[in-house]
Amino acid sequence: MTEADRALDRLGLYVHWPYCARICPYCDFNVYKAANGTPGELLAAMLTDLEQWADRLEPRPLASIHFGGGTPSLMPPAAIEAVLAKAQKLFGFEPGLEIGLEANPAERDRLAAIASAGVERLSLGVQALDDASLKALGRDHDAQAALDAIDVAQQHFKRVSFDLIYAREGQTLDAWQSELARAIGFGVGHLSLYQLTIEPGTAFQKRRDRGELTPPDDDAAADMFQITQAVTEAHGLGAYEVSNHARSRADQSVHNRLYWEGANWIGIGPGAHSRVGRANAGGRQAATALLRPADYIAAAATTGAHSFETLSAHDEAVERVLMGVRLVEDGFDPTLLEHVTERTLNSTVAAQLAAKDLVRITQGRIHLTAQGRVFADYVAQRLAPA
Repeated sequence: MTEADRALDRLGLYVHWPYCARICPYCDFNVYKAANGTPGELLAAMLTDLEQWADRLEPRPLASIHFGGGTPSLMPPAAIEAVLAKAQKLFGFEPGLEIGLEANPAERDRLAAIASAGVERLSLGVQALDDASLKALGRDHDAQAALDAIDVAQQHFKRVSFDLIYAREGQTLDAWQSELARAIGFGVGHLSLYQLTIEPGTAFQKRRDRGELTPPDDDAAADMFQITQAVTEAHGLGAYEVSNHARSRADQSVHNRLYWEGANWIGIGPGAHSRVGRANAGGRQAATALLRPADYIAAAATTGAHSFETLSAHDEAVERVLMGVRLVEDGFDPTLLEHVTERTLNSTVAAQLAAKDLVRITQGRIHLTAQGRVFADYVAQRLAPA
């Protein structure tokens, strides 16, 4: 097995905790109010689910474990410990395993216990650094709580990241540049910087359709994106993925790189997605867990909580391109795509994109240019096998 094949065979675990204290109006994830939660039953179902995954797969150690949601900082620390202990028993851990968790700043008093449970990388959903914006985003913390959470996180976790959302209603380019500079000043090793997207079915989408919400137009949002790239690069937090910035390779998200690099991951918890296979074995499996917690809990104890689909070589190739092109530093390797899926990129399209300064082709690898990052989705769709 080649080094590239070994990288593709790496395995991560995603743990979806679906409960939130409040549902944010821009969120389209599979989430539910925490008051409706049954954490003990859900934990038991997830541990059973993990056992079933171990029975399905050839043995291989985990490269990463990531707790997402929802708001996994609402998980009892004992539940986090139980998942980690079960995962280690069933799969084992690679040296340097990353254990990450997404946290709400409102749970800052729980962070020390979460670290003690075994989490070493924390991602804080800060989203904005002023009270008015946080209120407009429907968050349940204020700016001071966010600042306090950043401080507490840096005391207890080896690696800290936090998220910000830009292109918010009423936000100017100067205001975003100032907020971004302030965020960089906290000295964290990683920032995730996302443009506000109005997702179908969200409260924000309904408000926009009623004329009650007017985000910045596409040109203004593109200007904010370009400022984001320039400011982070100037301060040593260059983009390694279109929306993710790190001070060094060690600060990058191991788990998210598994997604972008086309490796494997299994998901437990309501609505969790999975991709599993073996390099050159064909028939990569896509799995989706039942959405509603009650359905997931019931099914995990009986027939299993996931539906499975074998991806065609074409669908797998398209998915790998859509994800892999986003890696700014490393670029995308068409040779590896052909090796895994026997599908090729259209070299004529790649040359056309290069002529438009959307990509550059270096030693056969395709990299997004600064301009190409603005149009990353368009570039990926053009490059994907027809």
